[in-house]
Amino acid sequence: MRVTWWGHATVAIDDAGTTVLTDPVLRSRLAHLYRRRGPAPRMAAPNAVVISHLHADHCDVGSLRGLPASTTLIVPKGAGAFLNGKLGGDRDLREVVAGDEITVGGLRVRAVPAVHPAGRSPGSRWRAKAVGYLVSGKRTVWFAGDTGLFDGLSELGPVDLALVPVWGWSWTLGPGHLGPREAAEAVRRVAPGWAVPIHWGTLWPVGCARMRPDRFTEPGPEFARFTAEVAPEVRVRVLPPGSSLQLDDVRTTP
Repeated sequence: MRVTWWGHATVAIDDAGTTVLTDPVLRSRLAHLYRRRGPAPRMAAPNAVVISHLHADHCDVGSLRGLPASTTLIVPKGAGAFLNGKLGGDRDLREVVAGDEITVGGLRVRAVPAVHPAGRSPGSRWRAKAVGYLVSGKRTVWFAGDTGLFDGLSELGPVDLALVPVWGWSWTLGPGHLGPREAAEAVRRVAPGWAVPIHWGTLWPVGCARMRPDRFTEPGPEFARFTAEVAPEVRVRVLPPGSSLQLDDVRTTP
């Protein structure tokens, strides 16, 4: 199994001849406030996409429009009507709730609980309860999407790799997000073999380089330090965007 972090919550999981892409944000800008720092994603079309929730930095309609119509879209229940309206009704779209499992090529994708606001935006009529995913082939990866801490985290294992969010997308941390310390606690509960911090350092809002650049450069290393304190048995790899972790022989490649 090989995972490649393309920034924010976008990770390509390759295993058993199948590619699953998480929460794709593939554009250089998101809305008018956020610019990408790091390389633009370069990859073949995935076999499937998993969407954790409806927020624009995880369910980016512009990025989804650029994928082939044959790509399977696995989305939380309630997101189907929204995406069909935006993408057209010819997509292979599957709605899931926690506990549902879908086979994609050689991989099994199971929706698991997450705790995060359900709306597309404050006041939006579009709502879908957030989920995470376990993607299993030769190894099992937990993609947390966006979640706060919750009691059932310890029941997700066994997990070989956790893709865990360690920040938000501003210089303050909103509700339903994990900061570096909380993310380390989540990893302690799940007890994976490896952990890779995601959801940090990629989408920079206007002014953040001047106001709080530390909030976009430090969450990954901070997460590694906190995890070493509370879960020293978990190995952490802080990847630059565009880099990979290969789990068969546990090595990184640029």
